[in-house]
Amino acid sequence: MSPASVFAAGNTALITGGASGIGLAVAQLCRKHGMRVAVVDHNKETLAKAKETLQSPDVETYDVDVSKLEQWKNLKESVEKKFGSVDFLMLNAGIGLRGSWGDDDYFRNILETNLFGVINGLNTFVPAFQKKSPEKPSAIVITGSKQGITNPPGNAAYNASKSAVKTLAEHLSYDLKDSSTSVHLLIPGWTFTGMSGGHPGSAQQKPAGAWESSQVADYMYKKMSDNKFYIICPDNDVTEEMDKKRMMWTVGDIVNERPPLTRWRPEYKDEAEKWMAKQSL
Repeated sequence: MSPASVFAAGNTALITGGASGIGLAVAQLCRKHGMRVAVVDHNKETLAKAKETLQSPDVETYDVDVSKLEQWKNLKESVEKKFGSVDFLMLNAGIGLRGSWGDDDYFRNILETNLFGVINGLNTFVPAFQKKSPEKPSAIVITGSKQGITNPPGNAAYNASKSAVKTLAEHLSYDLKDSSTSVHLLIPGWTFTGMSGGHPGSAQQKPAGAWESSQVADYMYKKMSDNKFYIICPDNDVTEEMDKKRMMWTVGDIVNERPPLTRWRPEYKDEAEKWMAKQSL
């Protein structure tokens, strides 16, 4: 049975960061399949707009700070009371602050939301997923980032948070491999979301190179149908092949004992470009 079979009428989805962008697009995908949806976010304005957009008695919104474990416990009780147990859990909430060394708030705020928001969600719900009947499929999707793999310079805290999220998802996939719960790491490409100016109600036009959030949701569904753990989305500027070459070069820094982040070091620029140009996959 395909992991995408979790998208079925009567099943319950819980989506963090669900009031806009990719989270909202996945909530709309869930509703197309007749699912009940708990939309979790920490923005009252976008939550109200999401409620209006989704317009269904089978949708409820929850204002939750995912970095606070105690709020997760209350959330679980509220959702289960209204909809029953969660079948599809998507841990998608994240922030994209900018900062640098010596900026304690920058590191703390990003890690508390992007990393501990995921840890809190997993620790709250995974024990219940482990007890699910093997007859009924369930799924957990965690939203990562290409920056957690290729690690471009300029945003150390964000990259570190997404790198850690990747590791958590990989371990969770292994730990649940003999269960009815599939685990997937969603890695969007350039997507027009609130983090890039595409928040609900924005008049800003989508850049030509970016995907719509709905394209990411559809691509996620396709890859889940194919039983893929790594869901690495291309966009209109970056192909799947280009992504893979960038990842292979990044791993090569370790294997070939180069300094880190050589793709961006001037002394390696020509070598990296020539390697990628001739590399075939």
